[in-house]
Amino acid sequence: YAFVSGITPGPANLCSLSVALGSGKSAAIKQWYGLFTGYTIVSLISVFIVYFISSAFENFIRVFAFVGAIYIAYLAISLLIQAFKPLEEIRNSRTTGSFRTGLFVQLTNVKIMVFCLTAITTYMLPYHQDFPHLLLFGILLPLTGAICNLAWLFAGVLLQGLFKKHHRIFYTLMGLSLLYCAIGIVK
Repeated sequence: YAFVSGITPGPANLCSLSVALGSGKSAAIKQWYGLFTGYTIVSLISVFIVYFISSAFENFIRVFAFVGAIYIAYLAISLLIQAFKPLEEIRNSRTTGSFRTGLFVQLTNVKIMVFCLTAITTYMLPYHQDFPHLLLFGILLPLTGAICNLAWLFAGVLLQGLFKKHHRIFYTLMGLSLLYCAIGIVK
C-alpha cells in the first residue's frame, strides 16, 4: 500500500519531476529535502490526530480534501499554462526548486494526508494503539514516499534532454495528471 501510494502521480512527485526537468538535479534535491521534511511533519501530525482526536477529525476530512483538491487544480492549471510558453521564457520566469517550495507542497498535499491517516488507522491501529508504536510508525512512514519521490526526481533528470525538445507535451501531461488527482480527491 505504501509503495503504490508513494509511486503514483501526485503533487510532490510531479513537482519533483517538473523541477528536475526544468532546473536539474541540484535544484530538485534542494526541493526534495523540503518535501521529505513536509512529509514527516504531516505523518507526525497524523499520528497525533489519530491518537488524540480521531473521532472528531473524521468530520473535517472532507473539508481538507476539498481545499487540497483546489490547490492541486491550481498546480495543474499552472503547468498547463506553462505548456503554451516558449522554453526560454519558462526558464527565465520559473523559480527553481527550494526547500521552502518542497515543504509547502507537502504541507498542502492532501494525497499524503489521506495516505498517512489511512495507513495509521488501517495498518497500525488494529495491532498497536499505544503512542510509542504509533509515533515510531509515523517516523518511518515518510521513508517510502521519499524513496518513491526520488524515483520521479531522477526520472526528471534522465529525461531533461527529451524535455527540452517536447516541453509542451510534458507540461500538458503533468497538468492533466494533477487535474485527474484533484478530481479523484473530491469524488
